[in-house]
Amino acid sequence: MNSLCAEIGYRSINKFGEQLCGDHIDVVEVNEESTVIVLADGLGSGVKANILSTLTAKIISTMMAAGLSIEECIATITATLPVCSVRGVAYSTFTIIHLLNSEEAELIEYDNPHIILIRDNQNHELEKTQTIIEGKKVHRSRVKLKVDDVFIAISDGCVHAGVGMKLNFGWERKHIIKFMEDFVTAGFSAKNLSTILIDECNKLYDNHPGDDTTACVVRIRKRKSLNLLFGPSFYKEDQEKMLKEFFEMKGRHIVSGGTTSKIVSEFLNKPIRTSIDFVDPEIPPIAHIDGVDLVTEGVITINKVLTYAKDHIADNDSYSHWSSKKDGASLISRMLFEEATDINFMIGRAINPAHQNPDLPINFNIKMQLVTELSECLKKMGKRVKVKFF
Repeated sequence: MNSLCAEIGYRSINKFGEQLCGDHIDVVEVNEESTVIVLADGLGSGVKANILSTLTAKIISTMMAAGLSIEECIATITATLPVCSVRGVAYSTFTIIHLLNSEEAELIEYDNPHIILIRDNQNHELEKTQTIIEGKKVHRSRVKLKVDDVFIAISDGCVHAGVGMKLNFGWERKHIIKFMEDFVTAGFSAKNLSTILIDECNKLYDNHPGDDTTACVVRIRKRKSLNLLFGPSFYKEDQEKMLKEFFEMKGRHIVSGGTTSKIVSEFLNKPIRTSIDFVDPEIPPIAHIDGVDLVTEGVITINKVLTYAKDHIADNDSYSHWSSKKDGASLISRMLFEEATDINFMIGRAINPAHQNPDLPINFNIKMQLVTELSECLKKMGKRVKVKFF
């Protein structure tokens, strides 16, 4: 199996006053050997643009995932898109990033700003060929992938940011490249890079975007495992087997829960070093056990991680909080969202006596629900997730 994987993140803001975005992104992962990412920008804004971009992205991603050529995709789009009654044309620009076995990328562009590739922390211009398909000038390129390659696809709302306001000629592509190079070097995830870029565009628009604005970032990474243990085993005789299996797993190890921490401490024959430092008054302090990368409280902390995860796959408004804070939930979030590509949850099914207190708003079922919802969020981030119960 290829040790590389693609981390994909995107963010959009609507043109000021519009409820629907005229840009649309579609991602289709056929299998581990093929992923198709399409950013489409519909003509104009609002409902019409939204329909045009959605149809374009869906048609291209579905057809290419099925192995059809770009010529067939464009012919289908030309025959399918509804014609604008005002302009008399059916029009949507698009950018395609087709990842092949995490080894090579096929890039296809029609009338969007050219894809940016930041390699070795600096801009790397791609060699392109031009083809005329159904009267459209389509640019194509292929590139072998390297670890930490970052591809940035943008709609023209990005390069128009600040026109006639803070910038005379908008935010030119060369300035976007310069701006993003520093953040790529800092190692931000694809989602956070897209958020940083769109937030800057919004500032240049003075929070009144003059166009739908979208950024899609693909970061090529080496696979990295993370293992999280949450709760003691249902049968006491399975406890040693569970812990042995947990610590034999490659990658970093997180232990969540007071009772879980105690059994880990006994298993490793290492003391728990507790902390009274409430970095966040809502989140219990972390602890330390030699041989464990992170030790946290259980349900309250994981519930906060789930809140951050739901936001992360949506507008990602909370990233400035968890990306820098040192409470347990923020530390777990960074390890799950930023660092890990493959995540193993080992969940003990023992009923915690503390959770049976009717005065407490938590119970055993809530723990299971937290893990299920968090797993689904992580899968939407493109993570490989496995859950095992004991």
